[in-house]
Amino acid sequence: MIVSDLVIIGGGASGFMGAITAINKGLDSVVVLEGSSKVLEKVRISGGGRCNLTNSCWDISNLVKNYPRGEKQLIGLFNRFSTVEAFDWFQKKGLILKIEKDGRVFPRSDSSEDVIKCLTAVAKSSGVKIFTNSHVKKIEKKINGFNLLAKGNNYFKAKNILICTGSHPSGRRLAKSLGHSIIHPVPSLFSLSTTENSLKSCSGVTLNAHVELTVNKKKFAETGSILITHKGFSGPVVLRLSAFSARNLYLNKYQGELRINWLCMSENEVRNKLDLYKLENGKKVVINNKPFQDLPRGLWRALLLSLNIDSKLKWADLSKSQKYLIVKCLITKKYLINSRGPYGEEFVTAGGVSLDEINFKTMESKICKGLFFAGEVLNIDGITGGFNFQHCWTSGWVAGNAISVK
Repeated sequence: MIVSDLVIIGGGASGFMGAITAINKGLDSVVVLEGSSKVLEKVRISGGGRCNLTNSCWDISNLVKNYPRGEKQLIGLFNRFSTVEAFDWFQKKGLILKIEKDGRVFPRSDSSEDVIKCLTAVAKSSGVKIFTNSHVKKIEKKINGFNLLAKGNNYFKAKNILICTGSHPSGRRLAKSLGHSIIHPVPSLFSLSTTENSLKSCSGVTLNAHVELTVNKKKFAETGSILITHKGFSGPVVLRLSAFSARNLYLNKYQGELRINWLCMSENEVRNKLDLYKLENGKKVVINNKPFQDLPRGLWRALLLSLNIDSKLKWADLSKSQKYLIVKCLITKKYLINSRGPYGEEFVTAGGVSLDEINFKTMESKICKGLFFAGEVLNIDGITGGFNFQHCWTSGWVAGNAISVK
């Protein structure tokens, strides 16, 4: 049996941050148990192998708005360790970072392997003991701590436990065995599919748009970059919508109504633009000549064809009713969503350990003393852009600090 001050279950982002923080704050022995053969696998594959490890959103009041679940709890946590602290932490550990135009933060090398090397090197040099292929099967609460049974009948004894299993069901199972309530996890961050085929020719087109998703009469609205796919819609704005509406979409079997304002303009602005263009370009063919510079030509054609606009119609001959249809199509076009597309961003989930049962000053369980949680095992999740990793760094750091002074 291996005896330790702290056993961390899960060798991911929050687990490593918790381990490094706890041992550097004074704990004599910290053990990390990883169920798979490799640690930090989500770090490895994130961002297409580049690892978007945080975001340059420095203002906490704006930062927390990127979390569909956990916004209230994260305010206090981020006031202690936020994006600024995470950025500085990695830089001081020798990992040089860069900020891209959209605010995402990556290692300058564009390699997630460098993030892994940084974390594993710091952990090992600090004295953290790491065991892979050590899936934890059972935890028993004792008077002075916990007994753990891991794969291969290996036993561990710990004064404190930190569960950092991410979206893997093993952590939720262990939490439940120790008395915790679990919010049923559902997919977050996914594209949306539609049966409508009017935009098939526009697959791969990206543009900024105001997008509104209505699910069971509840509206979710966002503005940002949208990608037309061969099955429907994706891109940052759709992924954000899917995160905030994740549970509603799940309950409605991923069916809803997507409205798109392709121009991010008002009805009057669009109508005036059309009237002016018609006045100045009467001899031109409508379907081949568009008034809106930022609207891709292929999309303009596809939208007009969906309205059955004659391919030879000239602007001078455009009727009021046809103009009305074009205006509505450009700013309130409706698409029926019938399913979710690929489940992306390394399988982020909405759900996990109930937040009501956690002390967010320490990340300790209110139900079981000595039991701590960090990362996505909790019912906290963010949108794309480095926000999920930031929550992992923050909650791991807070938990590691709290455990070190127990």
